[in-house]
Amino acid sequence: MSKKYAVAVAAGVLVIGAAALLYFGGEREGQSQAFISPSSAQRVAQGKAIYDAHCAACHGTRLEGQPAWRQRLPNGRLPAPPHDQTGHTWHHPDAVLIEIVKNGLVPGKTAPEGYESDMPAYGKVLSEEEIIAVLAYIKSNWPAELLEMQKTVTLQRSQQ
Repeated sequence: MSKKYAVAVAAGVLVIGAAALLYFGGEREGQSQAFISPSSAQRVAQGKAIYDAHCAACHGTRLEGQPAWRQRLPNGRLPAPPHDQTGHTWHHPDAVLIEIVKNGLVPGKTAPEGYESDMPAYGKVLSEEEIIAVLAYIKSNWPAELLEMQKTVTLQRSQQ
């Protein structure tokens, strides 16, 4: 095999490998990834606008949630939790967060049996890309150590 041929083959393999990495490992619009990164300023800005329009009324303009969010209301339901570092959002893998936004809290699936919630389902209102953008915005407000813990939970869940 000539040296030129070997170099051409190696270059081709590198190009194909890079393309595969971008395709299979990169973020593709309309498809959820194992971990939603808040690293895209454009996605975070889009998510903030969507959050402000659809989520802030209950979860707070600063992600602070409703007061006394751990205490049941007279109707037995819980107030909207915060999405900042004081809440529990970061405890959940991204697939669960996407499911909750799409379908609300579903007893037996994303909530305990018999649980009732005021969380609406946004699956017919927001696209998956928009839901991912909202989650990227929420995550962009977390301290680095919480983001890393949530990433670990997400990646562990995606390997199951």
